[in-house]
Amino acid sequence: MKKRRILLVEDEQDIADLVSLHLRDMCDEVVVASDGFGGMRLATTESWSLVILDLCLPGPDGLEICRAIRRNSAYLPILMLTSKSSELDRVLGLETGADDYLTKPFSVLELVARVRAIFRRIENLQFSPEQAHDASQLVTSGNLSIDPSRREVRLDDQLIDLTAREFDLLSYFARNPGRVFRRADLLDEVWGYGHEGYEHTVNSHINRLRAKIEHNPSKPEMIVTVWGVGYKFAAQNSLNVAV
Repeated sequence: MKKRRILLVEDEQDIADLVSLHLRDMCDEVVVASDGFGGMRLATTESWSLVILDLCLPGPDGLEICRAIRRNSAYLPILMLTSKSSELDRVLGLETGADDYLTKPFSVLELVARVRAIFRRIENLQFSPEQAHDASQLVTSGNLSIDPSRREVRLDDQLIDLTAREFDLLSYFARNPGRVFRRADLLDEVWGYGHEGYEHTVNSHINRLRAKIEHNPSKPEMIVTVWGVGYKFAAQNSLNVAV
């Protein structure tokens, strides 16, 4: 199994010590950067299984580091920590490319649960030969195509830049056309955990996904809202799955 390496970029020493102590029980190495300069250098020059970023840092902040990571690797999981409580700050972090966030003060046990869920999701991508064959099938719906083997999405033959979580969410929707999902269902199936009160994380990702794949995000035709319940994927014309 590939070594699990976590980069924690956190300038509050007490928090960094406590979090890294708990994370060491589930990975091979935890490296702590205490400012944005060190965090930027390590995040963009070394290989990691997960990066945990504080939003407010001396030097480059978490958003700058997140953008730099996404320019280099679209599929490196990023968990953002923030002491800010406004919805704008949280959404900005997600739109920059973070997969998820926790607002300070947070429970260390919850953070550990989030990290375990991220690792489970990554490991679930390691298929058996039979599963790998099924997962490599190209999914098309109208002018949208999803290639799981390349983790690529194209709309009107144009490559769409998605984060890892956005890709997983869209792929899960597309493989279950017409099925209505509650937000809690999507947290369980795509994020790998279910926490009451975090449904807005699903909302933010769906809004970002719509902005990238819908011709008119204000009137979505693919990922549609089922009022009072949740969301479903409405296949355009017919849904095709081909090798």
